[in-house]
Amino acid sequence: MKQLVVISGKGGTGKTSLVASFASLAERVVLADCDVDAADLHLVVQASLVSRNDFRGGTCALIDDDHCSFCGICEDLCRFDAISSDSSTFSVDPVACEGCGVCAWFCTEGAIDLVKTIDGEWYLSETRLGPMVHARLKAAGENSGKLVNLLRAEARTVAENRDIDLVIIDGSPGIGCPVIASITGVDLALVITEPTLSGLHDLERVVRLTDHFGIPAKVVINRYDININMTRRIEQSVRRLGAELLGRVRYDPAVTQAQIEGLSVIEHSSDGAAADIAAVWRDLHKSLFEHERLALEA
Repeated sequence: MKQLVVISGKGGTGKTSLVASFASLAERVVLADCDVDAADLHLVVQASLVSRNDFRGGTCALIDDDHCSFCGICEDLCRFDAISSDSSTFSVDPVACEGCGVCAWFCTEGAIDLVKTIDGEWYLSETRLGPMVHARLKAAGENSGKLVNLLRAEARTVAENRDIDLVIIDGSPGIGCPVIASITGVDLALVITEPTLSGLHDLERVVRLTDHFGIPAKVVINRYDININMTRRIEQSVRRLGAELLGRVRYDPAVTQAQIEGLSVIEHSSDGAAADIAAVWRDLHKSLFEHERLALEA
């Protein structure tokens, strides 16, 4: 089984649009939308929900009033000001509580427990392009990296059960925890950037991240023709960083029109950006499966 992750140093580069197009071009694929803070791949692939599951990622203190002696030690020790009191009880603010456990450790009456919190939901869906796992992290929800790990494990399980040899992961933008969880152990990272100064800066950060974890990285410049001079600067940066420039995709209003219709641009048209993406996919697929092909031929 091969795992391809598509990431970007910043949001808005067209990462999800390209993932949907790659899924359209793949023969059989499992999709994993690991952009858990702002998942939107389901909007393009028209997901039909199969199962809904709670994600319990963090912990929160819970005070048992029956055992509390009202000594106030917990309130004094909480550095996050998550514990407050009235005339007869102590209460915990679940938003402010970091689940550190100091209050429970020092409670002389053993009246405080740490309980798992529901920080979001994850889903298994069917789409016209194949099965998909995706999630939604609650506002202020914790452990996004843990949720990404869960989604990737579920995607691998689905692929194994259905004998599908490719998982495409739509990763989060940036270089934080969910991105690290998205790229760890994959076969190839495809980095999508755009010809802007922020696109150049964030591309360099994310390529250094993949290099740090030993993940092969290839780069695609989306909407390259809106600023040719910046595209040239990005190409120079890619070479300097030791990554591979896999291709360029032109700006095409058909991409937006396809999104309005709930389609990938590959399903909407065959020329323009669609042709560029198809060329990128051919090279991607070759990079992922060339070793197996050569082994079969031998």
